[in-house]
Amino acid sequence: MTDQPLSPPAVKLTAVKGMNDVLPPDSAMVEWFEATVRKLMARYAYRNIRTPIVERTPLFIRGLGEVTDIVEKEMYCFEDRLNGDPLTLRPEATAGVVRAALEHNLLYDGGKRLYYMGPMFRHERPQKGRYRQFDQIGAEAIGFGGAEVDAELILMAWALWAEIGLTDVRLELNSLGQPTERLAHRQALIAHFEQHADALDEDARRRLHSNPLRILDSKNPHMQAIVNAAPKLLDFLGAESLAHFAALQAILQANGVPFTVNPRLVRGMDYYNLSVFEFVTDRLGAQGTVCAGGRYDYLFEQLGGKSSPAVGWALGVDRVLELVKANQAATVTPPLDAYVIVTDSVAMPLVLATLQSLRAQGISAQMHASANGVMASMKNQFKRADASGARFALIFGPDEMAAQQVTIKPLRDAAASQTTQRLADLSAWAPTLQSPL
Repeated sequence: MTDQPLSPPAVKLTAVKGMNDVLPPDSAMVEWFEATVRKLMARYAYRNIRTPIVERTPLFIRGLGEVTDIVEKEMYCFEDRLNGDPLTLRPEATAGVVRAALEHNLLYDGGKRLYYMGPMFRHERPQKGRYRQFDQIGAEAIGFGGAEVDAELILMAWALWAEIGLTDVRLELNSLGQPTERLAHRQALIAHFEQHADALDEDARRRLHSNPLRILDSKNPHMQAIVNAAPKLLDFLGAESLAHFAALQAILQANGVPFTVNPRLVRGMDYYNLSVFEFVTDRLGAQGTVCAGGRYDYLFEQLGGKSSPAVGWALGVDRVLELVKANQAATVTPPLDAYVIVTDSVAMPLVLATLQSLRAQGISAQMHASANGVMASMKNQFKRADASGARFALIFGPDEMAAQQVTIKPLRDAAASQTTQRLADLSAWAPTLQSPL
């Protein structure tokens, strides 16, 4: 008999680096946060928009700027195998929202307040709270030019921190002015940094003539003295830009929102003008930005449409939830009303019919499942019931089935008594199972 060669061992398949699974109970926290945001957006009259995960690559090159970090080295780009179209997994959502607004003429009857939530993709070094696939939630107010809408967006984010119990997030503001003002500032920046060319790192030298504003965002400790001495954009702003910035600050002050003006605050995309802002924390290390945004009045034109003012922000869901966990700011495990104990699989048709009726009334119930039709012991099922966190155990034993009844045993209230109820009276006693939360 000829020996058959052994098959090579199967290669273990794992997730792509930086693209993580979200498992219970963390998934419950994500759902809780998304539900909180949806309710908040509804109160501010923002409506949901959903754009594709894949967009044509030129959208981001034109929208974000060719010399931005995202376009230069972080985007996931590929060609469509069927027609050769250059495509990109979206690294951010604002450009896609503006593309959708232009394509579908959303502004034909006035401005729109929109929000989105979903995955974004950037190829960067994975670290805590910063992944290659990451969820963002964002709000975009398109077609509105007044500083009051900038303030409204900031107030909405501020209200969100209060709702989820975050207190260690602070607001920083700046104004990038208008393109002509930035051009004058840009020339002054180049002249300043050219005087210190020998002290610039490689990244700063690369950006010196292409995007010198981004040098101000450098974290290189050896360059901080040079950066701090650089000309400030605020000194180049005209009367209208200064008035817009002052109006924003006045509204925030009137609403008791503390902030600091950070003249070094810039954003990573080229489309920003006038107001820019960040909510930052010291709890997440070097990557301390939790939510950021600003005004982008020229993006519609950059993407081939008519000029339209716009402002928005985006937050990283992973970073926010890291703060929630660190602060233990909320308990988000969904409450379970009842755990169902069944001693004989023969009773399953009646048990499942009862559970369907209970669930239709809004009661959450988990049924103990058999192992190939064989039910576990009552003792084992009670252990599972207690571990589930359910408030009640519903017992469908042989005596209960014979009498068309169910025994209701409280699991969290030692003072409460066990009762027996007729299945025919389900509509009367079922509401007592529902959690008050």
